[in-house]
Amino acid sequence: QVQLVESGGGLVQAGGSLRLSCAASGFTFSNLRMSWYRQAPGKERELVAAMSSAGGSTNYADFVKGRFTISRDNAKNTVYLQMNSLKSEDTAVYFCNARYRYSFSNVDDYWGQGTQVTVSS
Repeated sequence: QVQLVESGGGLVQAGGSLRLSCAASGFTFSNLRMSWYRQAPGKERELVAAMSSAGGSTNYADFVKGRFTISRDNAKNTVYLQMNSLKSEDTAVYFCNARYRYSFSNVDDYWGQGTQVTVSS
């Protein structure tokens, strides 16, 4: 069973930066595709950024391209989200997701508890 623990959220002024961390345990981290999602009040959860298990492939939502960077340290079983040039609309609860693909059409998804990011304007 994969366990994910996020940290690094908080209150920051618009234009500032934060770095989120997500520590994983209970699975071989290098076999997991890692992603960050966010959910603002009254809105659906949306993908922010994702990185392949080996770290060779990333994809970003258009609204964070050029501002956010996802990275991972497989030796530390940790994935990061560096968030720069934060805007008030980035305010949300940010969730770490781990995905294990065990067959061509089957995956297991695991979620962290979320960390609040609040950007004041």
